Amino acid sequence: MPNHIALFEPLIPANTGNIARTCAGTNTSLHLIEPLGFKTDDKQLKRAGLDYWNDVTIHYHKNLDAFLEVVGESPLYLISKFAEKVYSDVDFTDTKKDHYFLFGKETTGLPEAFMKENREKALRIPMDDTHVRSLNLSNTANILIYEALRQQGFPNLELTHTYENDKLK
Repeated sequence: MPNHIALFEPLIPANTGNIARTCAGTNTSLHLIEPLGFKTDDKQLKRAGLDYWNDVTIHYHKNLDAFLEVVGESPLYLISKFAEKVYSDVDFTDTKKDHYFLFGKETTGLPEAFMKENREKALRIPMDDTHVRSLNLSNTANILIYEALRQQGFPNLELTHTYENDKLK
C-alpha cells in the first residue's frame, strides 16, 4: 500500500472510525499513534467504521518517535492549517514510495516543536478560517488521500458496481 494515513493521539472515535472506513475503501494503511483517547473496541468507533474495521490494515505506534522510525526516508506530509504549502501543489505520483499523511490531535494538532522542526513537510488545505477554526479531521483525511490517489491514477480501485448491474428489477 503506497499511501498511509497516520493519526497522532486521536481523541474522537467517530473521526477515527470514518477514516478507517475510507482506508478500507481506498486500500490505505491506517497508523494510530498512542495514546488514543478511546479504546479500539469502542462502540462509537465500530459504529463509525461500520463493519469495515477488520478490513483495514492498522498499525499501532507507542509514540511519535516509534512512528517516525517506521516512516524512515519515505515522504512524510504533516497536515496543518498553519502550513504554507498547499496540498494540491505536491506531486504524489511516485507509487514506488510510500506516502505518509500525518494528522494531529483534534484539539491541539501536532506538537509545536515537531512542526517547527519539519516546516518543509507541512501541507494545508485552503479554507476561510474567519468562519471555522478547522475542517473536520475525517473530511481532511479524505481530501488528502483522494488527491494522492487521483494523481496515482486510482490504483487498484476498480469500478465494480454500475447502475446497470445493480438496479432493481
